[in-house]
Amino acid sequence: MDIFNHMLLWNHAYCKIYDVRRVMLKSGQSERSYVVPASLLILSVRGSAQVMLNETAYSARRFHIFHTGKGSVLTMEAGPEGYEYYAVYYKATLSPGTSQELKEVEADLRPFDTSYSLLPSEPVMLYRLITDMYKEWKITDLLGPLRVKSLMFQLISELLNQMQTQGTRSHKRDLAAQIISIIQTRYADVITLESLSESLNYSVAHLSSYFKSRTGLSPIDYLIKVRIDKAAAMLLETDATLKEIAASVGYQDPYYLGRLFKKYKGVSPSHYRAQQARRPGLEDCPSTTMRLSIGPPKPLRYTDIDDNDYQSDRDGEDEINMYSGSKTSTAVVLLFSLMLLLSACGTGNVANNSSTTAENGAAPKSTKQEQAAGTSTSEQPQTKTVSTVTGDIEVPVQPKRIVAGEYLGSLIALGVTPVGTSSHHIINPYLNDVLKNVEDLGDGNGNLEKIAAMEPDLIIMDDTYAEMNEQLVKIAPTVIVPYASFKTVHEEITYFGELLGKEKEAEAWLTEYDRRTAAAKEKVLKVIPADSTFSILEYLGKDISTVGSNYGKGGQPIYNVLGFKPPAAVMAELQDPGWASLSTEVLPQYAGDYIVLTTDNQTMETLKADPIWGGLDAVKNDRVYIWGADRSWYWDPIAILTQTEELADWLVKTKQ
Repeated sequence: MDIFNHMLLWNHAYCKIYDVRRVMLKSGQSERSYVVPASLLILSVRGSAQVMLNETAYSARRFHIFHTGKGSVLTMEAGPEGYEYYAVYYKATLSPGTSQELKEVEADLRPFDTSYSLLPSEPVMLYRLITDMYKEWKITDLLGPLRVKSLMFQLISELLNQMQTQGTRSHKRDLAAQIISIIQTRYADVITLESLSESLNYSVAHLSSYFKSRTGLSPIDYLIKVRIDKAAAMLLETDATLKEIAASVGYQDPYYLGRLFKKYKGVSPSHYRAQQARRPGLEDCPSTTMRLSIGPPKPLRYTDIDDNDYQSDRDGEDEINMYSGSKTSTAVVLLFSLMLLLSACGTGNVANNSSTTAENGAAPKSTKQEQAAGTSTSEQPQTKTVSTVTGDIEVPVQPKRIVAGEYLGSLIALGVTPVGTSSHHIINPYLNDVLKNVEDLGDGNGNLEKIAAMEPDLIIMDDTYAEMNEQLVKIAPTVIVPYASFKTVHEEITYFGELLGKEKEAEAWLTEYDRRTAAAKEKVLKVIPADSTFSILEYLGKDISTVGSNYGKGGQPIYNVLGFKPPAAVMAELQDPGWASLSTEVLPQYAGDYIVLTTDNQTMETLKADPIWGGLDAVKNDRVYIWGADRSWYWDPIAILTQTEELADWLVKTKQ
């Protein structure tokens, strides 16, 4: 598909929307040999269906996109769970005055009638745009059609962008990153766990648990933090009143925002604005509070908010009408400070964003390391070039001050201790002994201000916090490695060994890893039949879920290292999508001979007393391993190795 010319022609297109529909087919229901009356764009949102488009068959699942033109023949037959989709009928033509050359390209390419399908790697924005179109289409005011047309062009733009980039970034975007993307773009809207669940087609329980395991925060905590940081940015960038700022970040009550702001920033909004104006330096750098400053003094707790905070309070009166005039002399001083700071912290940047990336998204390539015999140390190169998802960058050959977020376990395995990491990793029980003297940089992937103050010579992050990563490159050379892009422990350790010049250390660690995991597996298989089935379950509150080998909680050591399997009836589900939310009624179908259970409030006694849990063979025979989320949620290489040995010891004890 010629994406470039599709983009070019859509830039010269006029579009008329005929209809926006939401269609729900029940199980077994079908639409046969439907002749499409106009150009048609379909986005699947729930269930599955067998789709035949112009004699080409597809198995449609959630977020599957189809596009076709007028006169195409479409057949759909819903799967056992039904099928739901949105459909946009439209007509697009080139605008008057388009050059004859472009008209010839359009006649040959027919971009508005082309039939194609796509499974987007980042479907959330597409879903939000098409659902917004549907809502606007039902509104009868005169501006409705204009808003729908505007959203249509946004939808096409996002679709073409993903079609262009998906070839170089084909991995499925992490769920936590998708939640962050929604919150970052729609923080001023009403966002609830239920709305996030509907947008992403994940259960509330799984969505909440997974996000917290990845970031240390609940989605609602993160939403509040983003709103507070956006409010802080507006305080610095504008002379807006607190009432105007509150409305812009999703709060109707400015007093409530004032109290929240003071709770998480330590000062009132008016005092914060005054303080920052008096402090030329780090706070004036665009790479800090002007964007998202991830990491409040303490983790946010949405449920700790007193409902009375919504009421008017005299403490907030001086925050409602806060106008801070900017004098010319102050602006000059701030600008000069900003120039000095940028020159100081701009030691690394991203280059050549169009470079080809490796399959896992970040393959290092050395261009300056090979040394001629007899070369003195002073003549050896100090940097090397590595390829990342953001392009080729120069990194130190022997970095001394590394700030790292995700993938911290691999660094520790290689004997590299960072100078700073985020709170979520500081409390990792498998690493915290090594990290006792490491600077805590805050929640998420850390606080930008603190990172800059550490003066790192290398930053290693995943791609979860895209907006933050755009600012990190202004502080130091930054290597972005997409989350979960490594398939095995060997692949991950080898990559970081090459990146950090620790190839020998990587080889030695992997040799020891292989020895220890092989010993654990050998002693387990002496007492546990190889065909025994295992379930990896999580039971938090009233919510139960099961996961495969890609979500922590013991899945990696049980399925990948020790080689056991889940019950045959659920094996396919645990491969794709890799998890399932359960009710207690269906729990017996998902329970294996052995259960590894993450829970913070259950014991063997309470499980045995429960009429359903107590009826499971694994519970009756004391073949349940119970641990807390503080240990099970981690799955870095060191955690996997330690968990494998712990679980192996438990399995051996079940036979003694």
